[in-house]
Parts: sequence; structure tokens; C-alpha cells
Amino acid sequence: MSSSCPLCQAPSIQRFCLDFRRGWGYWRCRHCRLSWRDAAQRPTPTRERQEYEQHQNDPEDPGYQRFLSRLSEPLLARLPEPAEGLDYGAGPGPAMPGLLASGGHRLALYDPFFHPDPTVLQGQYDFIVCSETAEHFHHPRQEFDRLHGLLRPGGLLALMTGRLDEDARFARWRYRHDPTHVCFYRQETLEWIGDHYGYERVYDEGDVTLSVKT
Repeated sequence: MSSSCPLCQAPSIQRFCLDFRRGWGYWRCRHCRLSWRDAAQRPTPTRERQEYEQHQNDPEDPGYQRFLSRLSEPLLARLPEPAEGLDYGAGPGPAMPGLLASGGHRLALYDPFFHPDPTVLQGQYDFIVCSETAEHFHHPRQEFDRLHGLLRPGGLLALMTGRLDEDARFARWRYRHDPTHVCFYRQETLEWIGDHYGYERVYDEGDVTLSVKT
């Protein structure tokens, strides 16, 4: 049972949804509006890695590249040249380095399962790509604290995650059915993150948000 929000840490939480077929229960924060799956019903690290290994994310696949271009194109338009970045949650076959190479940008890789290099978490970066990763955060406050510390002043945080815009469709939302997706963000949640960390939002379209660390 949850007692406080795993993002804003407010105690004002409520039961949000129950998936009887899968046995998954969800909570909602009344303050930042984050929704999350009960901690007892999240996948183990072994199960989580098994799911990721089944994903068909080929960096050479044009369809996958088009999908990621929703983030890479507005990011490229706003980056100085060259910039030093971090792909946080890069996955087994990262495509983002190739998409950003045209701008001369360097991209370090970090992923707890596939690129677990702790040395890349010891510096700071001009930009951080967090693409289809935030929905996997079991401890979102710790993760966003880390991202904030890794970003240089004036740096860009590029976040791409499915946005929960209608509570009525949550139960049938395909995005929720992925067993590794455990946190879901509304517009209000993203606004709370920006306000809390002092970010200035410079791009917000669909499921992509670019924010500058002030």
C-alpha cells in the first residue's frame, strides 16, 4: 500500500484504478497528479529485463527512427553545436546517437540493464535525452533528482513519454498494458516537475517536452 506520492512525496493520494484481470492496482496523487502502479505489483529486475529484450527497437529501422524523430528534431533545432549529451535509459539498441550525429553532438549512454556504466553519471551534460524511459521509473523522485544534477545550467532536458490526458481511457489505454510501464504523467505532473526544479519549457507537443534548466 502506498502512503505518499513517489514523485512529489505529498501524502494526498487516492486509489485510482484496479485492473482485476492482471491484478494491478493504481494510485493517484491529488497534488502533482502522477499515477502509478502499486509497488507490490511491479516487475522484478529479471522480469523487467526479459521484457526489454523482447522489444523490437532496431536503430536501423526507418519506422523506429521516425518515431524517435518526434524528439530528436525539435532537440536538434535548439542545441548549440557541438553539445555533449546523455541518453538516459538508452536500451539495448540505442538509435538516438545516430539521429543526433548530424549536429556533431556526442551522446554518452546509460541504462541500468544494458549500459550500466556508473562513470557517465559523474559528470554534467548540455542535454539529456529521456526517451520512453520515465514511465519505467519505480522511484521517479530519485530519478528526476538525478537528471537535474546531471544537467548543466542552461541545459536541455528532452522528455518523451506517453501522456495521460483522459482518465476515462486509462483502463483500456494500451500504453498502460506494458508490464514495465509503472508511472504515468498528466500535463499537471509535467508542470509540477518544471516548477519544482526550475525548468523553463521551450517545447511541448504531443508526448514530447523540452525544458531548459534555469
